[in-house]
Amino acid sequence: MAQQEYFQNKVNQDPENKLFRFSLAKALFDENLHLEAIPHLEKCIELQEDWMLARILLGKSLIETNRLAEAKSCLEIALDLAIQQNHEDPETEILKLLKDLTA
Repeated sequence: MAQQEYFQNKVNQDPENKLFRFSLAKALFDENLHLEAIPHLEKCIELQEDWMLARILLGKSLIETNRLAEAKSCLEIALDLAIQQNHEDPETEILKLLKDLTA
């Protein structure tokens, strides 16, 4: 069973489990199914507002679906979280994504 199917079954059984949702979103993202990943990432953020990695993945998915203004806003919040949480590598990644958006 593919990861996507496995985690979809898990989400179906426990829709409020943020880790199952994130794993499903990541599997969808990895298969370039960005549009399908977005609602799961949004739910992750609804369940945990300070989830920086979910916001980064959401920002990337929004970029891939050409929702650039939303991506910029999402990534700016992720950047603030990266700084607050002292995550230097994600901060660098987010700054590059934001720079590419404005280029």
